Amino acid sequence: MVNKAEMIRKIADLINEKKLEGISYINDESDRNGMRIVIILKKDASANVVLNNLYKFSSLQTSFSVNNIALVKGRPKTLNTRDLIHYFVKHRHEVVIRRTKYDLDQAEKRAHILEGLIIASDHIDEVIAIIRASQTPDMARERLMERFGLSEIQSRAIVEMRLRQLTGLEQEKLRAEYQEIMKVIEYLKSVLSNIDLQMKIIKDELLEIKEKYGDKRRTLIIPNAEEFNPEDFYADDEMVITISHMGYIKRTPLTEFRRQNRGGTGAKGGATRDEDFIEHLYIATMHNTMLFFTRNGKCYWLKVYAIPEGSRTSKGRAMQNLINIEPNDNVRAFINVKNLNDDEYINNNFIVLCTTKGIIKKTSLEAYSRPRINGVNAITVREGDELLEARMTNGHHHIMLAVKSGRAIRFPEASVRPMGRTASGVRGIRLASEKNDIVIGMITVENKEKDILVVSEKGYGKRSDIDGYRITNRGGKGVKTINVTEKTGTLIALKDVTDNHDLMIITQFGNILRSPVSALRVMGRATQGVRLINLKENDIIASVACVLVSEEEESGEKIISEKNDIIPEENGKEFDV
Repeated sequence: MVNKAEMIRKIADLINEKKLEGISYINDESDRNGMRIVIILKKDASANVVLNNLYKFSSLQTSFSVNNIALVKGRPKTLNTRDLIHYFVKHRHEVVIRRTKYDLDQAEKRAHILEGLIIASDHIDEVIAIIRASQTPDMARERLMERFGLSEIQSRAIVEMRLRQLTGLEQEKLRAEYQEIMKVIEYLKSVLSNIDLQMKIIKDELLEIKEKYGDKRRTLIIPNAEEFNPEDFYADDEMVITISHMGYIKRTPLTEFRRQNRGGTGAKGGATRDEDFIEHLYIATMHNTMLFFTRNGKCYWLKVYAIPEGSRTSKGRAMQNLINIEPNDNVRAFINVKNLNDDEYINNNFIVLCTTKGIIKKTSLEAYSRPRINGVNAITVREGDELLEARMTNGHHHIMLAVKSGRAIRFPEASVRPMGRTASGVRGIRLASEKNDIVIGMITVENKEKDILVVSEKGYGKRSDIDGYRITNRGGKGVKTINVTEKTGTLIALKDVTDNHDLMIITQFGNILRSPVSALRVMGRATQGVRLINLKENDIIASVACVLVSEEEESGEKIISEKNDIIPEENGKEFDV
């Protein structure tokens, strides 16, 4: 049990070390029922963030694994809870049977001796005469056996009987003990012949152990006085969800973005670090749900109202502080879901997942409609593989996958059958080399309004029409999407773009380039492409993202999805941070 004073002192130390923020003060409300520490949060603090940090830096929550290996018929075997109970009851039943047989054997032996002693007490004068006339104890035993038809055990007990047992009171005790032992024998025989009585004994013994050794739970669990829906506390207002390239997330009321005329300069959408930028932007309402998919194939849920609110210029919170991601995992994809309670919506939409080894899986959105705080397995990722991308579709999209060696495949979504949440998926594209080739991107396209943008690691890229990629069968090698040479390097990114997107390129040396996609002309599928960025010697592209410059709403609101002053946009040249 955690000591109360130690816990309060630990929380205070974490606050001083700046590992724990958002706590106003700690109130000790202990009573005779148990330890109770109330943590009062600051006005703008997120309860989930504080709780997750408490779990991380203190012993408030401790988890341990149990390896349920037991000997079953002399052989080790891993058992689940049901099997553990089954074999335990079976073992206790065996113990009861063996114990009852032993007790019955001992009772029958004692009854046999008592029968001999009672016979001797009924003929006490003759027994004494036989014993006095015998030369040795063995001779006395033989004569008693011959005279009264006793067994050797009974005659031995009579010879060894003390004189005090010849009194009338002792003889009455012998008869009382004999009657009692016969009742015990009758009960033990009934136990051996009645399975229900055997199970009752097992149950009664367990209850006795519980009564003797069971103590009260030390942790005080107080149920809620009444059930309530957290959504009732938040109006279903429209929010702008922004997620940065380095994993910072926030929500901002749509009303904070002032109205501008077409062609305005825009407003800052977030104050990010120099090497970071806002990569994803969603328009959602407070009651919507965000799905987060991690590299190891797990899915986590977060209501929009649970995302920390920030101003237009704030950085936001790291996603690791909002959801219980495992230490060796990180978020790879995000999906905004409107309503998980609408049966028609969740049954007519799908989540399509793709891994770096070309495995693709489609699962009904309904399988993700039951949130769990610790997440669920969205896909069984095979050894040496990891989740790359997740997209939501309606069953009528076309799926495109591109690999590092410069090939891409396009096939209809209908060729991938829906499967269970824990399935590992099917082959989407065949890699040129299992060791060296990997999938670098997946997109899903419903109409032909978007173009295909591919980028190579040495700064070359091109924009192509989607019709340039013929529809093939799933699982093939695909067609050439860019002419990979030593000059271009391998393929590193596949994106679906329009003229409203800007291309963000980050190099391994930390340089960032932002240039408009509209400046790229549509080219043929198998061409080498054009130079997108001038790289320094030994530098290559580390990451590529497409950000939406602005989105015109019906109300005339203009939303800037990226901090405008990160890169000088007027010339689109490289900017060294």
